[in-house]
Amino acid sequence: MVRVTVGVKGRAYDVTIGSGVIERAGDHLPDLQQATRAFVVADRTVADAWFEPLASALVDRGLTCVHLAVPRGEGAKTLEVYEALLHQLATQEAHRDDVVVGLGGGSVGDLSGFVAATYMRGVPFVQVPTTLTAQVDASIGGKTAVNLPEGKNLVGVFAQPRAVLADVASLATLADRDFRSGLAEVAKYAIALDVELLASLERDPAGLLAREPGALEDVVARCVRVKARTVAADERDAGERLFLNYGHTLGHALERLDAFAGRTHGEAISLGMVFAARLAESMGTCEPGLAGRTTRLLASLGLETAGALPPAGEILAAFRLDKKYQGGVRFVLLEDVGRPAVVDDVPEAAARAVLEEMGAA
Repeated sequence: MVRVTVGVKGRAYDVTIGSGVIERAGDHLPDLQQATRAFVVADRTVADAWFEPLASALVDRGLTCVHLAVPRGEGAKTLEVYEALLHQLATQEAHRDDVVVGLGGGSVGDLSGFVAATYMRGVPFVQVPTTLTAQVDASIGGKTAVNLPEGKNLVGVFAQPRAVLADVASLATLADRDFRSGLAEVAKYAIALDVELLASLERDPAGLLAREPGALEDVVARCVRVKARTVAADERDAGERLFLNYGHTLGHALERLDAFAGRTHGEAISLGMVFAARLAESMGTCEPGLAGRTTRLLASLGLETAGALPPAGEILAAFRLDKKYQGGVRFVLLEDVGRPAVVDDVPEAAARAVLEEMGAA
């Protein structure tokens, strides 16, 4: 069992990582004061696997669990689902001390955090991530949001959870595609921010790919430590937290252009990192070789490094709705592995040229 503190000023909380965390959830929660109910937001597949163990664990903390069902994946992150959850809380007379729990992947965590942050101007919120993407990234840092047809995560607030409970045993139940999707976020940390993790993955990823509990706990904890340090230093994306968006500019554009029904988040981010590496090489931001190293790592993890793309013009238009846009598209590019930088002056022609080289019409 590993515990990592996210040291956000005035709102610090712990991320507990290990096998069997859900069955002992009550032992890992902070004081929730007068809470009597936990409203657990989860899709039906996740609820079938984990709602009863979580509910049983919270009985000892005096909490009765109520399941609030939502669609699977990005289909949950809509204003319509958000509004429906608010109505359910109000109808069931949820009060300000009751807790909202996000049980599932990053989409459920984003949605339920936004609900908790806005119902009655804010109620306690706990993240119980059950996907690799959520455990290493999405559940930590307090970003909550839903999507609009025009773009991803365009409506939301910063709201930190009271605790994050990351049970690596839940990762054994993931479909292969969903697990590989999470490996893209692991690769992001390795390439952009943790060269020791990168060396470990390049040397021997077998334990991670086999989902060995020890390997999972180690990798999740390494990624959480990086994100915790980054969030504590820059809670609201004013500086180095932007580095966590490596590969996400193209990735989010692809997700939106596919209407959140095509590539998974990780599959899109994987292509985004290949694009960012090729763009950095073309602009002379880094030495040649970064794109090849990126492609080899991603391929070794079973991730997509090439494939059909929408027209370049549509991708460039989607870039303009990226939250980093400031009078021009801002990209996180690497000067070398482990050395990210935010680059404000990327010519559109340079981005277009790389997109066309990757197959965008």
